[in-house]
Amino acid sequence: MRVLILGVGNVMFADEGVGVHFVKMIENNFKFNSKEHSLKFVDGGTLANHLTPIMADSDYLIVVDCIDADDGQIGDVYFFDFEDMPKSIKWSGSAHEIEMLQTIEMMDLVGDRPQTKIIGVIPRRIVPMSFELSDEIKKSTNLMEKIILKELSNLGFSYERIDDKSVQDMADEWKKEQF
Repeated sequence: MRVLILGVGNVMFADEGVGVHFVKMIENNFKFNSKEHSLKFVDGGTLANHLTPIMADSDYLIVVDCIDADDGQIGDVYFFDFEDMPKSIKWSGSAHEIEMLQTIEMMDLVGDRPQTKIIGVIPRRIVPMSFELSDEIKKSTNLMEKIILKELSNLGFSYERIDDKSVQDMADEWKKEQF
């Protein structure tokens, strides 16, 4: 099985980039092994529908992105199967050009969508040209890490920690590389 971990978000808008930074953090901090499956990490940025060929080439997709939820609090983490998305979840108000939800729905319509799980977190702020993540988002990545490691373990991956970078470290590295 080909497993894709896709981080989505606009890294230049503070918390809005947590999906991208989180996926980079997991990729840098862990070494994954499986005799049966392959694992790929992708920074999807704000490309949304341009990612469909990459997403369609996988059998199992985990999308990490910002969401909104009725009665949700900043930093709340949600993990759900796309087919069972809670009605309280919304993917609105982000800094994406086209929402990831719309892209996944389009893939579903044409039959190209792999089995899809979502790790969503409610952001504190969407601030242009800021790479500083909120304290709530930084804390939420502990739970997000536990969720993704458990899910990958359930799929048959083993892992070992090889580094201990934080999500803010990843944001800082991205900024340093670009500017």
